[in-house]
Amino acid sequence: MPRKVVLAYSGGLDTSAIVPWLVDTYGCEVVAAVADVGQGDEELEGVEEKAKASGASECYVLDLKRPFIEEFVFPTLLSGVVYEGRYLLGTSMARPIIARAQVEIARKTGADALAHGCTGKGNDQVRFESTFAALAPDLEVIAPWREWGSRSREDLIAYLEERKIPCSATREKIYSRDRNLWHISHEGGDLEDPWKAPPDDCWMMSVSPQQAPDSHEDVQLTFERGIPVAVNGEALAGDELVAQLNEVGGRYGVGRIDIVENRLVGMKSRGCYETPGGAIIVEALDALRELCLDRATRHYHQEMGIRFAELVYNGQWFTPLREAMSASAASIAEALTGDVVVRLYKGHATAIQRRSPNSLYAEEFATFGRDEVYDQKHAEGFIRLFSLPSRISALKQSAKLEKGG
Repeated sequence: MPRKVVLAYSGGLDTSAIVPWLVDTYGCEVVAAVADVGQGDEELEGVEEKAKASGASECYVLDLKRPFIEEFVFPTLLSGVVYEGRYLLGTSMARPIIARAQVEIARKTGADALAHGCTGKGNDQVRFESTFAALAPDLEVIAPWREWGSRSREDLIAYLEERKIPCSATREKIYSRDRNLWHISHEGGDLEDPWKAPPDDCWMMSVSPQQAPDSHEDVQLTFERGIPVAVNGEALAGDELVAQLNEVGGRYGVGRIDIVENRLVGMKSRGCYETPGGAIIVEALDALRELCLDRATRHYHQEMGIRFAELVYNGQWFTPLREAMSASAASIAEALTGDVVVRLYKGHATAIQRRSPNSLYAEEFATFGRDEVYDQKHAEGFIRLFSLPSRISALKQSAKLEKGG
């Protein structure tokens, strides 16, 4: 039986019920670990008092916004990661740093177990427990949703009411949201029917593209080795940069997606995601890659991005393969220094200008005018060799037809 459990605590309905449930079930001490990854002051206000009112002996609130962006988000972007072509992995990238903080608090407080509020149907249980396995295999893991008798939101509210534990949740079915500095996700409610369009009240970080300004706005991003370091010439730390781009991107309705994705556990899930600042950064970084990477490297990088996205989505951050792929991505990104201007207009973020000291584009080579480095007559030999397999195949087919005739 565990003596002391460190719980990943948010102050929401699930974790508010988990604290007393752990005390009731195991008779253990519960330490609440709150990770501030940019979910907003409204979610963090009074969270320590709330945790202790639920039965926690201690509550640690850790400001992880900067390491979240600089140690997890930016290295992921270097790999060109977009899950299933559209999702920028906002939830996936936050879980390993939250779980890592949990382990650090467990070591600090002498805890012998870890707990989380993830359901048995979702991806997050895998992400948390894979991190625990990599960083603290000696600690017991408790997943209440896989153990207790509660099966619904109503069950949890009734459980708290019986114990006179305050909770602001209601029985009304609403969206399940996950917010951090990189994005916000919306699931449940009306979104569980993929035939229903997302209601207007679904979105929180961005305006509707139809309601965005009728004029555009241009934003200049500066990159050093693939990492964004400045906006419109102003140097910013990672968390400050993302926050500023979220604000401007949100004004123009940038970064919204409505997707039916494949969960790791095997089922499909419909969700709406808002990543305004991320959409701007990804567009700019892609424009810089187009300018600076040779064809073979660019194509390899695109293939690597698909595999890397799966690793992050599946919670395999603390693995040798992820580390090796991150090293490869960082090496490729050595050339990605320069500036990109992205135009924002009614839901679209489009790169319109790009420059780099490492640019492989040369106007004198690409021009249709006269140049000294490319003789168009040479193309004939290249094409003849490039199409040689097709020529040989056609000749053999022709010979077979003649022999048969």
